[in-house]
Amino acid sequence: MIRRGRWLRLVALGGLVATSLAMGTARAATSADKEGLLALGSSAPDFHLPDVVSGKIVSRDDFIGKKALLVIFICRHCPYVTQMKQGLVQLAKDYATKGLAVVAISANDPTGVPEDAPDRLKAMALEEHFTFPYLYDESQGTAKAYTAICTPDPFLFDRHRRLVYRGQFDDSRPGSVTPVTGNDLRAAIDAALADQPVSATQAPSVGCSIKWQPGHEPAYAR
Repeated sequence: MIRRGRWLRLVALGGLVATSLAMGTARAATSADKEGLLALGSSAPDFHLPDVVSGKIVSRDDFIGKKALLVIFICRHCPYVTQMKQGLVQLAKDYATKGLAVVAISANDPTGVPEDAPDRLKAMALEEHFTFPYLYDESQGTAKAYTAICTPDPFLFDRHRRLVYRGQFDDSRPGSVTPVTGNDLRAAIDAALADQPVSATQAPSVGCSIKWQPGHEPAYAR
């Protein structure tokens, strides 16, 4: 018998393969079965990164007082992000008055993907009407501290800034007919805001791999 946690990882991997074939690419990545990742219950790593729109330096502690903190790694070029970006915008709006802080971070090395350069990220934030900070992690140090694997890769922290969810946004994938709802992440957010336990059974995130600087890919991402 396959245990539920293992089954969810197999389902995610199956969807990853199917989506990769449909997109004609093998560059998709998932946090399933990776070792050395930030564990549930871990403290939120600090960060001090510039917002691509305002230029202001934003840190984790700017959100003290919020009931929960969502840190999500995204980028501009990735079709997985394109699939869900308006769902993220809507999620941020829906929880804006409920105590959730949302921070998006792009850590991709733009050398090979010019669409992920800061000026293009700024254009993305303005085009999509982001209501939350969109930060640029040039050194990739924050991505490594969070053990980010792919885009999108959400990390949800409770009021004590302990990691309670690190999984998929929802079941939608590029090229699929499954609607973008954010239901997996929303269920975790609802529990965190209500100071209720978040289920430890979490389908892993799936998306485009983080584009690491040459020679600097962390061991956990290999």
